[in-house]
Amino acid sequence: MAADAAAKSSVRCTIAPWLSVRGSAKAVEFYKAAFGATEAFRLEGPSGSVVARLSVDGAEFWVGDESPEHKNFSPETIGGGSVRMVFTVADPDAMFARAVKAGATAVVPVAEQHGWRVGRVVDPYGHHWEIARELEG
Repeated sequence: MAADAAAKSSVRCTIAPWLSVRGSAKAVEFYKAAFGATEAFRLEGPSGSVVARLSVDGAEFWVGDESPEHKNFSPETIGGGSVRMVFTVADPDAMFARAVKAGATAVVPVAEQHGWRVGRVVDPYGHHWEIARELEG
């Protein structure tokens, strides 16, 4: 019965990462500059913190300040990240260059590897992004 109800639901199943950062308002501006993200939702706190749902060509992710009291830590706090985002785009070379120009650091330059054109950057908040496109056939 529950499976039937789920099949009839109009809610689309998605998974969207929530990036914990220090300085969420500045982070939102970085993701706009680096990836061309647009804001789909924004909530501002009295201290200047922001919770935002961002979208890049329909692919969504969330950004908000870390909250140690809820066990949400930024990579800066824990000394690295435990997740890498795989960011599939039509032109990884151009997106990689755009991200670096906006302040990301190149980790691995864009190259062809294992059937993909892929490179990796780390953003100013410690999150790693594999910017890639699967190669045809």
